[in-house]
Amino acid sequence: MERTYVMVKPDGVKRGLVGEIISRLEKRGLKIAAMKMQKMDLKEGEEHYLEHEGKSFFKNLVSFITSGPNVSMVIEGKDAVSIVREMVGETDPKKSSSGTIRGDFCLDIGRNVIHASDSLESAEREIKQHFSPNEIFSYKRADEDWVYE
Repeated sequence: MERTYVMVKPDGVKRGLVGEIISRLEKRGLKIAAMKMQKMDLKEGEEHYLEHEGKSFFKNLVSFITSGPNVSMVIEGKDAVSIVREMVGETDPKKSSSGTIRGDFCLDIGRNVIHASDSLESAEREIKQHFSPNEIFSYKRADEDWVYE
């Protein structure tokens, strides 16, 4: 099983989309291994978007991600990174298909409601940034035998 990091960004929280997003992930058969609401400070926002440092939009990204609370999660499942990325849709919502989270709920790249790790390496780094090991749980869902062969 893989673990990936997912964050409902401040715009998703303020729009009341947290429950819908969690519901979609769980209905797909993915498991929530950790979850918390938090508000990043400037240092945490800069660390989260470190790969974009030096780019023209870096300051705006950090300003936005620190503008309000987010809901951070560790999501677990077979091929979790690629499955969650597919469910989330393209970074630019205009390029996202209907049925994806961004395709259904977003119009602007700067307000795309959700972040999901783009690789196992990113997932490991982001999970470590936002969660301590004692905040992440292992358990078996009641329907796991019906989700996986």
